[in-house]
Amino acid sequence: MQARPARKAAASDDALLNQGVEEIIREHDGDARAAVRSLLEMVSYFEKARDRGLDLVSVGDARSKLQ
Repeated sequence: MQARPARKAAASDDALLNQGVEEIIREHDGDARAAVRSLLEMVSYFEKARDRGLDLVSVGDARSKLQ
């Protein structure tokens, strides 16, 4: 019986993803290639931001260990 809520959640997540896909394609006037390119640019931006954050954490961690 516990599997049913998981299926509902998965179906709900899938529906939200499908809505997001349709929305991003609409924002790019139906051009799926432009939508994918935009999403890849966003992923790259967030990966760089994550890496900068990890670099700052590493430096701070090293400082605290040296003092």
